[in-house]
Amino acid sequence: MMYKLLVLDLDGTLTNSQKKITRKTKDALCKAQENGIKVVLASGRPTYGIVPLADELHLSESGGYILSYNGGEIIDWKTKELLHAKLLDPQILPYLYECAKKNNLAIITYQDEFIITESPDDIYVQKEAFLNKMKIKQVDNFLSYVDFPIAKCIITGDGDQLIALEKEMNSHLKGTMGVYRSEPFFLELVPNGIDKAQSLSILLDKLGMTKDEMVACGDGYNDLSMIQFAGLGVAMANAQLVVKEKADFITLSNEEDGVAHVIERFLL
Repeated sequence: MMYKLLVLDLDGTLTNSQKKITRKTKDALCKAQENGIKVVLASGRPTYGIVPLADELHLSESGGYILSYNGGEIIDWKTKELLHAKLLDPQILPYLYECAKKNNLAIITYQDEFIITESPDDIYVQKEAFLNKMKIKQVDNFLSYVDFPIAKCIITGDGDQLIALEKEMNSHLKGTMGVYRSEPFFLELVPNGIDKAQSLSILLDKLGMTKDEMVACGDGYNDLSMIQFAGLGVAMANAQLVVKEKADFITLSNEEDGVAHVIERFLL
C-alpha cells in the first residue's frame, strides 16, 4: 500500500518526555514530507498549543494539517483555512460555569493564543498554559467575556473532586455533550461526538484519499478510534495496553524515536 497521510498524536507519541521532537524524528518527518507525505498533527490540545510544533516541522510550507481539540477543529496550516469545526452550544455555558463555581474550581477556555480564565493563579491552569506554550488572560467574569464560539472548556481541580463532578455532570447532561477527564486534574467539556476518527474521515474526503492510504500513530485512549480507523494503525511501545491490542503495528516508544521507526519502515 502506498501511504499518503501520516497522522500523529503529540504527547507520548511525537514528543518525548521533555515535550520535544528529537532530531532523528524531525529529520525523518522532513524526509517524508519531501517525498509527498502529508502530515496531520492530531491532539486534544487547543489549536495554538499545536502551532509551535507545526511550525517546527514546517507544515505551512509542506501543506500539513492541524487537528485540534481531539477533532473539534481541522485547519489547513498552509492556507490557514478552517476545514471543519464542532463547537460547544453556548446555551450550556452557564451550567458548566456554575459547576465550577459551586465547587470552587477553575474553568478555562481558549481564544487565539490565550487561555481565558478568572483564576490565573490556579496551579492546573498554569500547567495547561505551560504545556501549550500559551499565555493566560485573566477576565473578571468568564460568562460575560466568552461571547464567541468555543470548541471546549476545561474544569481543573484535584482528582477526588473531579471524579465526583464528572459523575454528576454526565448524569445531568445525559449524553448531550462529552464530559471526561483527560488527566486526573483536567475535566474536559466538549461537544458530543468529538472523535479523531470522525474528523479524519472528513479530512480524507476533502483530500480525495481513503483511510487505507492513512497511517495513524498514538498512545492514549483518545487515539484508539483513529488507530482502528487507519489503514495502518500504530501504537507506541509506551501506549495504553488496549491501544496496543487494537493496533496493526507496535513501534518503539516516544523516547526511542518510535515515529521515525514507522516512517523508515513504512513510508520511505
